Amino acid sequence: MDPASITQASATLNGKLRELPRAQSECTIYRVHRHLRNVNPKAYEPEVIAIGPYHHGSNNNEHLKMMEGHKLRYLQQLLAAKDPPDDVGRYVAALGGVEAEARRCYADLPETLTRAEFIQMLVLDGCFIVQLVRKFDRVGLRERNDPIFQMNWMINSLQRDLMLFENQLPFFVLCELYDLIEVPGQHSRFWYLLFNFFTSLYPGEGNTQKPIEVPRQVKHLLDFIHRSWLPPPQGSGGSSEVTIPSERLRFISSATRLKEAKVMFENRSKGKTLFDVRFEKGVMIMAPLTVEDRTESFLRNLIAYEQYFEHNQNNFVTDYVKFLDCIIDSSTDVAILSRQGIIDNWLGDEHKVAEMVNRLGDSVAGPGRSFVYAKMFEDVHKHCRKRRNRWMANLRRNHFNSPWAVISVLVGLVLLLLTATQTLFTILQVV
Repeated sequence: MDPASITQASATLNGKLRELPRAQSECTIYRVHRHLRNVNPKAYEPEVIAIGPYHHGSNNNEHLKMMEGHKLRYLQQLLAAKDPPDDVGRYVAALGGVEAEARRCYADLPETLTRAEFIQMLVLDGCFIVQLVRKFDRVGLRERNDPIFQMNWMINSLQRDLMLFENQLPFFVLCELYDLIEVPGQHSRFWYLLFNFFTSLYPGEGNTQKPIEVPRQVKHLLDFIHRSWLPPPQGSGGSSEVTIPSERLRFISSATRLKEAKVMFENRSKGKTLFDVRFEKGVMIMAPLTVEDRTESFLRNLIAYEQYFEHNQNNFVTDYVKFLDCIIDSSTDVAILSRQGIIDNWLGDEHKVAEMVNRLGDSVAGPGRSFVYAKMFEDVHKHCRKRRNRWMANLRRNHFNSPWAVISVLVGLVLLLLTATQTLFTILQVV
């Protein structure tokens, strides 16, 4: 290569290196990657409200513009409620001080978003969230004709939208605004208000964590929900006590197959989290799971969060969904679990529940180095390998897999009994 080409190539590469964006280690709010989004795009898209920059201002989001007026109205109510009335400049100044830090939280900010527009968005979106959860808790704060609290579906949609992976503000922004609106430093109270607002969205019981003293340890509302819906602590006797590396992991069969192998299912509804699945003396003990219209979106966004922050080694939602995918293959499996009160099916159609569960794991990275249900899976396999259980499973699968098969076996037994009886009488007559 001639010296001129070497010089030109070196200069070009050095220029690109200087223009290289900062490392994304500080980023906490991403867009869902294409492979995951394509499985079910609607699960990651807001229905009624855009929070943060990713869904603001798009021509495809006409249905979200109605809430922009409600954001302004909530801000106006906040300012007017103070005596004397508050100045919005105080909120703008407070968030202006953390604007640079907030920007660094986003992995894909639109280049056209100016500093003033970004701060305005933080103030409007953040004040709306803080005022919404305050009103949800205290009826006295609600205006007489507030449409958000006059329509039940609106709260349900807001609960769903405010936890979406892409629809987030940095948590410290919310805490800054809460300090201006309420008493500064009372973040345990804010934690309670948020948990109270989202509690009906959780499809099962969790092991609620106490408020975190340092707000910047919480990334955003989806991280808050993840932290507030924990599995049993290590060493509590639950399924997370012992883990087995994923390369040695063997998945278990569906509920139908397990039932054939004399595995029983039991609903443990009180005092245990959704993730505390146990296998004791041939009985799989599970807490109830509610499946409704928002459940798929709720689980998908938590899975997406765990996919982006997998280094936390706290992928209990992904692991639980993989466990569900193992035991649910068809509507028959859903029916077995529903009869035991383990699945509370608000969708009505058992096939829809099975289809939802089977697709939740699509384009999701498999279990990591430690799968929390691995030890329980091994115990199930040991139970199914017992000769008597294996024989019963084969018998049921091959000879009792339909009403007609049962009838044919019974007819065969009756004929065998009649033949034996006739032979016995013949022998007696000869004797």
